[in-house]
Amino acid sequence: MTIYDKLKAYGDPEFREFQSKLVPNIPVENMIGIRTPDMRAIAKELFGTKEGEAFLKSLPHKYYEENIIHFFMIALIKDFDECIAETDRFLPYVDCWPVSDQASPKAFKKNHEKLLPHVRRWIDSEHVYTARFGIRMLMNEYLGEDFKEEYLSWVAAKEGEDYYLKMMVAWYFATALAKQYDASVKYIEQGKLETWTHNKAIQKALESFRVTEEHKAWLRRLKRS
Repeated sequence: MTIYDKLKAYGDPEFREFQSKLVPNIPVENMIGIRTPDMRAIAKELFGTKEGEAFLKSLPHKYYEENIIHFFMIALIKDFDECIAETDRFLPYVDCWPVSDQASPKAFKKNHEKLLPHVRRWIDSEHVYTARFGIRMLMNEYLGEDFKEEYLSWVAAKEGEDYYLKMMVAWYFATALAKQYDASVKYIEQGKLETWTHNKAIQKALESFRVTEEHKAWLRRLKRS
């Protein structure tokens, strides 16, 4: 049985149709219709096997779910340098926001100092989903104890008209407003983001239960027309 045969066994045509509406840039014929918990289970089953090793080498993949499973497998790699190498090899093939957004390599969490230059490099990439992944890693890993105000400038300086890139910038700042309000609100007050991203960041912050009502009241006054 091939990997595709295994994946097809999990496929749900109705879910495929639903999923295709959420990811409009991927043709429906390139989707199988597998739910995320099943894809995680498949990744764990393949990881560390000869079949899994062959799968990781077989780029590009045809199906949307193959790409997600691929990134889930990368996220299981414990060795930091190997994880970085496999991430770098795979990122150019990422072609939609769910593939970019779902995997969070465990090896990154214990190696923030070593990871940071790679995050900066990914953010600077001209490939939309590499940059989106870099911003998400900065959001996930560096808005806590390892936060520095300069990281906000990395994201604010990211230019590009792609919707999914702009949305990630907004998501980052909305999360920063929840976790590092005093530093991040300056970027909103001083209008350092372009108008659409500025307003979207405020909108997402207003929807967050982690932002205080007092802060929300102030943010409402900072919306731009």
